[in-house]
Amino acid sequence: MKAAVCVETNSPLVIEDIPIPEPRDGEVLVHNTACGVCHTDLHVMKAEVAFPLPGVLGHEISGVVAEVGRGVTHVRPGDRVVGSFIMPCGACENCARGMEDICSTFFEFNRLRGTLYDGETRLRRASGEPLSMYSMGGLAEYSVTPATSVFAVPDSLDLETSAILGCSLFTAYGAVANVGEVRAGESVAVIAVGGVGQNIVQLAALSGAESVIAIDVGADKLELARRMGATHTVNSREDDVAGAVAEITGGRGVDVAFEALGSAATTRQAVEITREGGRAVVVGIPPAGTTLDVDLARIVRRKIQIKGSYGARARHDVPALLRLLAAGKLDLGGVISRRVSLDEAPATYESLDRGEILGRAVVLTGG
Repeated sequence: MKAAVCVETNSPLVIEDIPIPEPRDGEVLVHNTACGVCHTDLHVMKAEVAFPLPGVLGHEISGVVAEVGRGVTHVRPGDRVVGSFIMPCGACENCARGMEDICSTFFEFNRLRGTLYDGETRLRRASGEPLSMYSMGGLAEYSVTPATSVFAVPDSLDLETSAILGCSLFTAYGAVANVGEVRAGESVAVIAVGGVGQNIVQLAALSGAESVIAIDVGADKLELARRMGATHTVNSREDDVAGAVAEITGGRGVDVAFEALGSAATTRQAVEITREGGRAVVVGIPPAGTTLDVDLARIVRRKIQIKGSYGARARHDVPALLRLLAAGKLDLGGVISRRVSLDEAPATYESLDRGEILGRAVVLTGG
């Protein structure tokens, strides 16, 4: 099969022919249809996040089940499926207490070692050299993933479009519903409306927020945010963000501010525009070692919460998202601006790094 391999940091992905992997007990082999292009992959490619290389990145997939390992019963070959980037083990202490979004097995084995949960990768070069897996290694024609992160997609949903459910929408849902706990009538700000930010906008609007303020430096991104449900937009390159938010909210600030870029400056800005008793939710992943300098006295005296959000709870939240999509409550297609072949994946990530992708790009992997 073809796969886009990250051979070394600060270099383009390389398209290689590698053996099709095989699932083991409790795993699923997916013939991928599409894989979303996520900024998190760039952190690995640019050495901003440590990850063993060479490896196959990509962690937002949809496709058709090709084979299942022993013990898998909820999907079978031929099923149309989507995969979540967090692949919960279902057995660690965090999974047991309902916090699959911080599954300790996932972090220990996959994010640190690039393997599945027996400590081995399923991907290898033709020479036999192991290739690390970032989640399921979705930038390939086939992927192996634990069955806990694979979900059947209703026939009414487009399989290519559904690929971005597994990270972009999934991450936004965890931030809005589980961590930000946006309630009807509240005011919301979303700083940086890329792929995840656009989905935070539409989920906040669906949650009944009275005002949803999209903040970005790109006019095209702000226009898309309007279409996704933003009631107000602020161009942070041209306008004073704090002043604009104060004017929109009658001087109060927002109940919930979401930071979806991953920088100290925008996180500090999110805290500054949060009203007393409000929540600043950090969703964007910054380079490792990034620190935050904030006015602690204001945090204490104004009872402001700073909360981190990483993904969502796969087995609980992906079925909920699929129901919302099937009911026509959410628009995934509107977030996707570019569909490319696997051969075009290296150039597409370079475009993403230059800030040229509006919303989300999707790699059509061939399933």
